[in-house]
Amino acid sequence: MQAVVVIRGGELPAGSDETIAECGGRALLIGSDTHMAATALVGVATDVQVVEAGAFHPGTWADALVPLLAHEAVIVLPGSPDGRDLAPRLAVALGRTLFAQATRVSADRVELSRMAGTELHQVHPPAEFVATLQTGVRGAERMLTTPPHITVVDVALPEVRDATVLDVLPPDAATVDLTEAPRILGGGAGLDAAERFDQLSQLGVALGASVGATRVITDRGWIGHDRQIGTTGVVVDPLLYIAFGVSGAVQHTSGLGQPEHVISVNIDPHCPMMQLADLAVVGDANLILDELVALLVAPADPGVHRD
Repeated sequence: MQAVVVIRGGELPAGSDETIAECGGRALLIGSDTHMAATALVGVATDVQVVEAGAFHPGTWADALVPLLAHEAVIVLPGSPDGRDLAPRLAVALGRTLFAQATRVSADRVELSRMAGTELHQVHPPAEFVATLQTGVRGAERMLTTPPHITVVDVALPEVRDATVLDVLPPDAATVDLTEAPRILGGGAGLDAAERFDQLSQLGVALGASVGATRVITDRGWIGHDRQIGTTGVVVDPLLYIAFGVSGAVQHTSGLGQPEHVISVNIDPHCPMMQLADLAVVGDANLILDELVALLVAPADPGVHRD
């Protein structure tokens, strides 16, 4: 099994560690400043091929990688935006089946997440295939202490009809995949109306944060299932998680990864989410959300000075 990871400016995308671990530490990195990215894989990768190919051109790269990957029976890419873009092109170039949104990949079995994570399908794949691994589900521990063996590979980039990149925009906190979000505002059953998620979205824009929710909220239809965090939703790993009215049931907290900072706002000081928090704010999450929106979102009165 071989992992293929797209690199932009030496940065590893979300899900890289998990994908490489699923492939036994074998990886091919392609993109820009790939050698820099490879040196950050201590503890995860054992053998890494790096292909310096410049700016992202998935069609060109797919054709260029065929000679390098034709002998690999199983090829796995992270389910990051670039991984999801390159994977189908690579599958077509190699003439293989693509299995998207896998939660586990092996030579004889692939587990696939379907219906917004509410179903898990098992399939027996053909001898050769391409898959994308859903980010944040598998996890990866850095068990090794030695740096990976890095091999620089030169490839010829063919002239093919490809997508034209007009501009690369910074991520929009409102629409970025939760798995990629560095800051997340989570809403739970302690919020009293669907309109509270409009407030969370406004607050998220002010704080550069994405909005997530518990299953209770997505089942009510207050926000889409793609924003559900937990065992039947997505697994995230933000730097900051702020929970509004989230009790902290294990089905939710098991999807939080390892946030560096957790803030919980809840009327119950003894609920599990408050016990997990670095900062626990005891109070009505609805009232506190109103105050934060008034302070950070509402147009400021020019005659009033706020510190």
